[in-house]
Amino acid sequence: MYPMAPTYTEKVGELLEPNKPDIKLIQELIEKHDTTKMREGVRYYENENDILQRKRYAVIDGVKQVDENKPNNRIPHGWHKLLVDQKTAYLVGQPINFSTQDDELLHYINEYLGEKFNDIANELVKNASNKGKEWLHPYIDENGEFDYTITPAEQCIPIYVDKRQTKIEYMIRYYPIIMGKEEVTQVELWSKDDVTYYILKDKTLAFDESEPVNPAPHFYYVSEQQETGYGWGKVPFIPFRNNEQEKSDLHYYKQLIDAFDRRVSDNQNSFEEIQELIYVLKGYEGQSLAEFMQNLKFYKAVNVDSDGGVDTLQAEMPMESIDSHLDRLRESIYTFGQGVDVNTDKFGNSPSGIALKFLYSSLDLKCNTLERKFRVGLQELIWFLCEYLSMAGLGEYDYKSVGFTFKRSIMTNDYENAQIAQQSKGIISDETIVANHPWVDNLEMEMERIKKEKKERGDLIDLDDETTEDNNDDDDGLEGDNNEAQ
Repeated sequence: MYPMAPTYTEKVGELLEPNKPDIKLIQELIEKHDTTKMREGVRYYENENDILQRKRYAVIDGVKQVDENKPNNRIPHGWHKLLVDQKTAYLVGQPINFSTQDDELLHYINEYLGEKFNDIANELVKNASNKGKEWLHPYIDENGEFDYTITPAEQCIPIYVDKRQTKIEYMIRYYPIIMGKEEVTQVELWSKDDVTYYILKDKTLAFDESEPVNPAPHFYYVSEQQETGYGWGKVPFIPFRNNEQEKSDLHYYKQLIDAFDRRVSDNQNSFEEIQELIYVLKGYEGQSLAEFMQNLKFYKAVNVDSDGGVDTLQAEMPMESIDSHLDRLRESIYTFGQGVDVNTDKFGNSPSGIALKFLYSSLDLKCNTLERKFRVGLQELIWFLCEYLSMAGLGEYDYKSVGFTFKRSIMTNDYENAQIAQQSKGIISDETIVANHPWVDNLEMEMERIKKEKKERGDLIDLDDETTEDNNDDDDGLEGDNNEAQ
């Protein structure tokens, strides 16, 4: 599972000495950072398939040359985008629900993550599916508020301290910037306490002298008119992995998509190259074929001698074989892409719940793997949030107490899920039932609504609300006791 060749981890000891970065090694890691597969996944998602680069050749005088005269249709198909969007909508099309018994912590989670996280979650799933992995960067903004943003995986080189790649010791991030009138590469070396800035220009990596503080703390926090620099105590980059191997979804069906693109493009080329009719001339009295075609076009007739004539041949393509081949490729793409072919007629127009589960079984398997990896990343994000809340004096909270509920967007199963939720009363907690109900997007808000409705019906007594009637009852009781004492 793990590479036998030396990894970044094994070079950690060489990377940094106390306050003395090994610039040569950092530059070497950047130069060797291969982002080809990541960019390939993004390219196919944007329907920029390899077929667009195809050329047609001909052998002229024994030399293979590009033939510009032949039809060269290059027709890409967005199979990869279809499968990735289907996976994204299925797993995080509905908001991820956060749950915890600590109401204050749940309030802060909704406040600082909020609706923005729903959009971020969709981008993380899409990007991880394209690249194999994507990164989330938590930080403190200029107003001292907790925030987070996606950092493209192609910009990041993580350095781990263990072969299982669970703990990041350093992160190298590099990206282009404009300095003056020329483009250079900004390089950041993140440790658990600070970040060091470099500039890569003309294949030379140098310390960034333009930064006023370098190395700098992860962030500054202003309290009582005093600005203090802090480090997270962890490298503030959270991996969201697509699978254990960190491979793009495209890896498993790229050749099938390429074969489909070639077949359709070749078919179109054949349609253009084949004439509708081939004329067979017998005893033609004309001087050239051009004259024949001209007479046929304008006069709808041609002259032939007494023994001549004109026959025609019809060129036909084996459409049945072509369609059968394309159908097999289509089925293979869905099979190995673990997608759902919603146009299938295997289950009829109104499939049952069991049939739907079978239809979505492959997509479920793919999403289960991604969900397990994402839960690890989400727990890391909550850890950073709890650290911020502690630093800001908003309380001490246990990040491990937070649970996550992913609600799958499967067709026509809402009624069944609602029935299951109703039948689960008394077996599991009401909060768990509400979190898994198909109509609930915000758990905290829904629980507040339920509490309010119960209070209005009289099912829930507010202990903090001491009514006059209760006070009178207490007074009557005390007076009785006093009278008896007298």
